Amino acid sequence: MKIEESNIVETSDYRIIIYPASRPFTTREAKTITEKLFDFLATWAAHGKALSSSFKIEKNQFIIICVDEEKEMASGCSIDALGKVMREIDEEYQLGLFDRMKASYVENGEVKTLKLQDFKAKLRNGELSKDIEVFDFSKNTYLDFLSHFLLPLDKSWAASIK
Repeated sequence: MKIEESNIVETSDYRIIIYPASRPFTTREAKTITEKLFDFLATWAAHGKALSSSFKIEKNQFIIICVDEEKEMASGCSIDALGKVMREIDEEYQLGLFDRMKASYVENGEVKTLKLQDFKAKLRNGELSKDIEVFDFSKNTYLDFLSHFLLPLDKSWAASIK
């Protein structure tokens, strides 16, 4: 059961799962990913009960899955089913959706992604501007996502890199 866009309000603190790609999606990839996720989420269930869920593709590179757990909790099996679909998408397009050792940031209006060790090295060497904004993939509620998914470097998890 899809959460309609008009029903997603900032006062609803849905659970989210973020799948960060290592690169932007092509138009064809975004279309196919959208179709696969619409099909999957339409039948996504936990213990036979439909999950009220939706998704969005953010910045043409990040897949955000949203589930209203006040209606029905996502179970281990339902999360595994989502993981299976996401792995299929990842394997088909080589997106690196499950590689958590990367950092994505916005520099001069463009989303860039580096291996985490390269990101840290460039930051330490002063090769990255202090004006960049950094994405945080650890967000797991919609309200946290809205307010803290993309932050200025000095307010992000990367501020502690020395």
